[in-house]
Amino acid sequence: MLARIVGQCRSQARSSVLALAARRSLSSLPPHSFLPMPALSPTMTSGNLASWKIAEGGVINVGDVIAEVETDKATVDYEAQDEGFLAKIIIQEGAQDVQVGANIGIVVDDEASIAAFKDYVPDAAPAAAPAAAPAAVSAAAPKAAPAAAPPPLPPASAAPVGATAAASPYAKAIAAQQDIGLAGIVGTGPGGRIIAADVLEAAAAPAVAAASTPSAGAAAAAAAGAVYVDIFISNIKKVTAKRMVESKNSAPHYYLTAEVEMDALIALRGKINAAQEMKTSVNDYIIKAVALALQEVPECNTSWNDDYVRQFAASDISVAVNTDKGLITPIVFNADSKKITEISADVKTLAGKAKDGKLKPEEFMGGTFTVSNLGSFGIKQFTAIINMPQACILAVGGTEKKVVPNDGPDAATKPFTTKSVMLVSLTSDHRVVDGAIGAAWLKSFRKHVENPVLLLL
Repeated sequence: MLARIVGQCRSQARSSVLALAARRSLSSLPPHSFLPMPALSPTMTSGNLASWKIAEGGVINVGDVIAEVETDKATVDYEAQDEGFLAKIIIQEGAQDVQVGANIGIVVDDEASIAAFKDYVPDAAPAAAPAAAPAAVSAAAPKAAPAAAPPPLPPASAAPVGATAAASPYAKAIAAQQDIGLAGIVGTGPGGRIIAADVLEAAAAPAVAAASTPSAGAAAAAAAGAVYVDIFISNIKKVTAKRMVESKNSAPHYYLTAEVEMDALIALRGKINAAQEMKTSVNDYIIKAVALALQEVPECNTSWNDDYVRQFAASDISVAVNTDKGLITPIVFNADSKKITEISADVKTLAGKAKDGKLKPEEFMGGTFTVSNLGSFGIKQFTAIINMPQACILAVGGTEKKVVPNDGPDAATKPFTTKSVMLVSLTSDHRVVDGAIGAAWLKSFRKHVENPVLLLL
């Protein structure tokens, strides 16, 4: 017994000495800097390190993709802000729930310094293996203590007031696209450098889930005899859940439902699809009608900002897309000025990238109005949750035949006829859009759908 206790004491002492040596050795290592886990969306607090694109010892140039990070919205490229060499990978690819700011790698300026970091071990090494899928259990089991994250990178100093802000090429491109000045943005990159996440945070509030749709992924099956099964929740679903609750609790939702005749649009779509290789969907025409109605009733193309209401010039339509990891809303920009075929191409491209987790932040952040269409799932009518800070979202049901009185010239011999109708429900934030404005918008939307030639002008 005494020998075992002595052995344990020696082991603990050896571990303490090694840890102390590691801490002391850090100051004696060549000049270096840490790569932090970046915040690649305003709502991101942690992310999964999907893959490294540069191996240890590799050269890093400004603008190079260092790694792929799975955020709360998509898989995003981690872009290099400075040149150097990747001396050490601290967190291996596949690691999950890595906190923003945690050190994931070490960069040096001198290639000769790489060898000095070969045996470097951080004070607290994070778990690097991907999290295993939750297993079915028949009784409660004790949870393992989470692995400690590496010490976070100290916050970078902001650029002096009045100084020209240094920014990455990617950040500059986003700022130019969003028409945002860099002077007022505080950079969180190395040395106060402005990175893409800083511009995105200044540009727009995060896109949130507009509606709940059936998951495309297969649910985990409970093992025989199991009482329950725990299903892993993706970052997208976590943020979706949080933002839906915030939306319902903070915005006074109200709903207006209208019936729209679809026969003319269906006929026009048939002719257009027969005349060309590219096939359009009914949803493409709905997006166009939504965009044009927003131009006629711009009060619905707005967002609430506590002290003011922002009214947008362009109709940038967020389209709800279901993925295996959750719902995301990529944006068809300037839909009011695009042809139906251009909208169709945008939707196909964006939906494909969303399902593959390859959307860029600027492709899903922002938008002025959201469309959520569940018609293809056999849903006749539903209401949706507002995609804040937008003021409105349109919930689109399926098209069905309906027997109605015949008001045509053959009414005497044929008193009844059938029409194809679709139910749509407009959810609005009553702080911005009251009932009269919502009704006026639905009237404009119905006009464009029932007279689809207006969509082609």
